[in-house]
Amino acid sequence: MNVGLALALGAAATIGALLMFAGAPDMTAAWGFAAAMIFSALAIVGIHLY
Repeated sequence: MNVGLALALGAAATIGALLMFAGAPDMTAAWGFAAAMIFSALAIVGIHLY
């Protein structure tokens, strides 16, 4: 369960990072950065809770 949760949230963080890279000068980059930070923080918290 821990590994699955970490992989799912890590994948969401990776998608957010890709959005940040693809939309560099636009507002998409800001949303991609926010998504990457939120999902990576959730992955860390989720692993520590289990």
